[in-house]
Amino acid sequence: MHTVSKPHANILDTAVLQDVTDGNLRITPEQALRLYHEMPLPELGRWADARCRTLHGDHLRTYVIDRNINYTNVCTAKCTFCAFRRDGHEDDAYTLSYDALKQKVKEIVEIGGTQILMQGGMNPELPLSWYVELLEQLRSEFPTVHIHAFSPPEIIEFINFFNTPGSYLEEQIRFVLTELQNAGLQSIPGGGGEIFAPAVREKIGLGKCTAEVWLLVMRVAHELGMNTSATMMFGHLEGIADRIHHMDLVRSWQDQSIQDFSLDGGGRYVSFIAWPFQPDNTPLGRIPEMTTNDVFPGDIVAKLDGTGHKSMHKDFGRRLRLAGSSSYLRTQALSRLYLDNIYSIGSSWVTMGPAIGQTALMYGANDLGSVMLEENVVSAAGTTWCLDEAKLCRMIREAGFTPAKRDNTYNLLTIHTGDDAPDRRIKDWSVLNKNKLVVHTEDCNNVPLTLSK
Repeated sequence: MHTVSKPHANILDTAVLQDVTDGNLRITPEQALRLYHEMPLPELGRWADARCRTLHGDHLRTYVIDRNINYTNVCTAKCTFCAFRRDGHEDDAYTLSYDALKQKVKEIVEIGGTQILMQGGMNPELPLSWYVELLEQLRSEFPTVHIHAFSPPEIIEFINFFNTPGSYLEEQIRFVLTELQNAGLQSIPGGGGEIFAPAVREKIGLGKCTAEVWLLVMRVAHELGMNTSATMMFGHLEGIADRIHHMDLVRSWQDQSIQDFSLDGGGRYVSFIAWPFQPDNTPLGRIPEMTTNDVFPGDIVAKLDGTGHKSMHKDFGRRLRLAGSSSYLRTQALSRLYLDNIYSIGSSWVTMGPAIGQTALMYGANDLGSVMLEENVVSAAGTTWCLDEAKLCRMIREAGFTPAKRDNTYNLLTIHTGDDAPDRRIKDWSVLNKNKLVVHTEDCNNVPLTLSK
């Protein structure tokens, strides 16, 4: 864990940045903001790549085979960025049965999958016992599958919906997480992180827990020995300082978890994934984009300490600044340099597409994420890229690295150096390439999947 910082150092100086990439110097929020605004993108990418190589070496970059299962779309939250949620009365509102969920797990196991990512809406009709029984059945029938499930907002709604024992919130969180962990839950995804700054969060995440509560859920999970991931959704109302404030909270709470729990087998954040907001079919996406050269309202409101208030600009919340490829790569590169206590930075090819997802491997990302057998939340907002294992391996190899399949804790399962690698077994790429983009009304199950060995 790195604690040394030099607030007055010139962060654009190569000697200072070399200390950062070597892990000997911690960037301050003010320095991060200067890097974002002043350093040319290719140069920022080179420094992020250097930091990545310090942590992960020059040769291997990883991926995982899992399935993103959304067990229900019924949700009490009214997030303005979401096109997935339903109130429950609509014709397309659903909650999957145990049998349907187990069939999805069976299908990912059949193609060499090692884990499931399971999240859903905050459905008040599902008691805690429903989740406990589900986990017990999955653990019994698929003992080799790692269960990565239930983001902090879901955990908090389990508490709010039901008479959860405990005299204060942390005690109630511990009760719920212990019940789920005993039933088979092994780690927690970072869904619902969005942006932590209250001025933004109150605008986009109606009905979702606060940043402090989100972070508290993760801290209790770490105390119980579970690893978690952290996420950030950007490119909407927030200012650049809000992105850095978000990363800073993740970093500082990670420091505390490592300090308090690491010697006792505790968990921690093992990865950070940032992705841009996808506007199609969402209420937030109907807000006009900023089209003038005026200062973006979000940048006026945003403060590095998170204290910005909506009253600081009359148009705050009334203008969008969507994030394109350059903004995405700049933000990801900065996250690799800033989050010195987090092992993995994930590329978001699901939202950015394979080309930028691959480029992200040169901008600080060490992991390409998962094959996309199924995805419902981002695809509801109009973006679905479906790639199988062979394509992921090819993307990594063509970026100059050797692809390696990992598990949830980043243990390497298979290093693909031989002729039997998934990408090297493909003789005619045209058959797969014609299916590289699938609109959200189609099913990713139609994309051919290669088997792992």
